[in-house]
Amino acid sequence: MTEAILKRYRVWDAPTRIFHWVNFLSVLLLIIVGIVMLYKRDIGITSLDAKIAIKEIHIVIGYVFSLNLFIRLVWGFIGNRFARWSNIIPGKGFGTVLSSYIASIKTGHPQQFLGHNPLGRLAVVVLMLMLITQAVTGLVRAGTDVYYPPFGSMFAAEVAADGVNPATLKPYDKTGVDPVKLKELGAFKEPFGEIHLYVAYALMLMILLHIFAVVKAEISEGSNLVSAMFSGKKVLSRDPEDLKE
Repeated sequence: MTEAILKRYRVWDAPTRIFHWVNFLSVLLLIIVGIVMLYKRDIGITSLDAKIAIKEIHIVIGYVFSLNLFIRLVWGFIGNRFARWSNIIPGKGFGTVLSSYIASIKTGHPQQFLGHNPLGRLAVVVLMLMLITQAVTGLVRAGTDVYYPPFGSMFAAEVAADGVNPATLKPYDKTGVDPVKLKELGAFKEPFGEIHLYVAYALMLMILLHIFAVVKAEISEGSNLVSAMFSGKKVLSRDPEDLKE
């Protein structure tokens, strides 16, 4: 029996690795704080100041998450070949590549890739769409709920009563607010909140599936996916399918 020859390849550049772990930590913290927000009464948080403080913590973490996501979106156009969207987003001929990969899994000898495998590419696209949705809806709710940037001043100006300086408005305080405009703002922001909540649930499910897929790939393909996100290097036992440009 011939012993497999392992080869080490440099794959993930530093910005991509940094994004991955900052995103992981920020999403984890957002989920934890979000759960506290949802069940604040059950855990004894009843004062308005405490509720606002928790929401502000969620928003600040959300800024880190959103900025990190924005940088990654830009890096997808200027990073190395494995970070670029052109090598992640499915395009012409992807169906053939996907079918070939699935067929190789069934044989017990999955094809190996330097970048994401075909199923991984699909997962990244879905995850990125979810993350973008969370960033946009979260920033809107930050503006409508506590008048935080980047939309807060606009929403404050929208609901301020005539002659009232929007900068003086306080979260969840109706002083100086036009009641009709406040009701209209409430109707506007509600769907953003619902989308934010349900996509968060879907995102948690996707994270679990992602962890499962990574563990399964580690076992079946032996491509050290986790350590590669620290070192940037993959160790493969066969020639990768995407070795050629």
